[in-house]
Amino acid sequence: MANIMIRKTASGGLSFYLPKRDLEDNIVSIEFDQADKWGGELKLANGGTYYVDPLDAPPKLPVSLRAKRVDAPE
Repeated sequence: MANIMIRKTASGGLSFYLPKRDLEDNIVSIEFDQADKWGGELKLANGGTYYVDPLDAPPKLPVSLRAKRVDAPE
């Protein structure tokens, strides 16, 4: 599992940053994005998918989390 950072972009979306690989990309979807559950699979604009353990509530951004790569970008 890798340490990642998620922050809000100027346009209101979410940005994913993986420092170890210097990978920064926009998050296009989050599996759970409700008031009582946030996280799960994060799909990136480049086609990659990462998994973060769901949280009980949306975090205050920016936030550092542990994520696991589900599949590699094409």
